[in-house]
Amino acid sequence: MVARCPRQSRGAAKLTVTALRSLLGFLHLDGIIERSLVSAVPSVAGRRLVGLPKGLDSNQVRRLLASCDGRTRRGCRDVAILTMLIRLGMRSGEVAKLRLDDIDWRAGEIVVRGKANCTERLPLPQDVGDRLAVYLQRGRPASAQGRTVFVRIKAPHRHLSSAGVSNVVAEAAQRADLGQIRAHRLRHTVAMQMLRAGASLPEIGQLLRHRRALTTAIYAKVDRDALRRIARPWPGDAP
Repeated sequence: MVARCPRQSRGAAKLTVTALRSLLGFLHLDGIIERSLVSAVPSVAGRRLVGLPKGLDSNQVRRLLASCDGRTRRGCRDVAILTMLIRLGMRSGEVAKLRLDDIDWRAGEIVVRGKANCTERLPLPQDVGDRLAVYLQRGRPASAQGRTVFVRIKAPHRHLSSAGVSNVVAEAAQRADLGQIRAHRLRHTVAMQMLRAGASLPEIGQLLRHRRALTTAIYAKVDRDALRRIARPWPGDAP
């Protein structure tokens, strides 16, 4: 574990711990070792707010959107998905669950179906509505199955899954030569753009539909200007 886990992600390290505990438990039950050593295997540390959220800058956002060919069905769909993720900070699963009936064109709102079956109404910005309208008129196949907004390009045109939405982001990032990017990175991008524009953490948490303030607190670490105001001067003469 000491040699292997430092080279693994937190999730992979947890699997290593589980596998080792299972092996030790089996060896004890089978009589190969006299004592159970399961309790000797430590748990993987799960510290919150350790890393820094990584968002995209404005130039990277433009390159990501420009990588989609709006003249094709796939391009219309992908640019609509990317615009929703970038402007509204929606999760990939929320985009995948969006239904035609969830869009209130007259009120300029959409219904977002989030975690734990929570539903909330969000304002529909003009650019997001425009992209959605273009996709529905030109990109969504007439033979699409069900009432979900986003469907597969290849027949049968079933609903697009959460993984499919994340793949749209990954493929656009690859075309734009931006490296490996998934849908959640765009959620971070929304939060950091709001932070730079002067939004408060409660406002960011409200848009991202965080159920706990602690979840939004990670963005305080990237607000360096605010942190400078509360940082104490370094005691330069201290030994």
